[in-house]
Amino acid sequence: MNSFLSGRDRAPARAALLATGMTAEDLAKPMIGVAHSWIGTMPCNLNHRRLAQAVMAGIRAAGERRWRSTRSPYRT
Repeated sequence: MNSFLSGRDRAPARAALLATGMTAEDLAKPMIGVAHSWIGTMPCNLNHRRLAQAVMAGIRAAGERRWRSTRSPYRT
């Protein structure tokens, strides 16, 4: 298990991930994050969602656990 999830003080993090349906086996695997800036109103970003889905499918096919996160192109 990685240092992010190891130890007594990380029990809440493990519990939260297990509550999402992950297993102990999943927690032992590398966590791969896929971030993209897809938004339906920006023509320059329209392909990002499709690309992220293809990347996640490849990660899933390799037997790994993937996470998706979106990021707004608008910064405050």
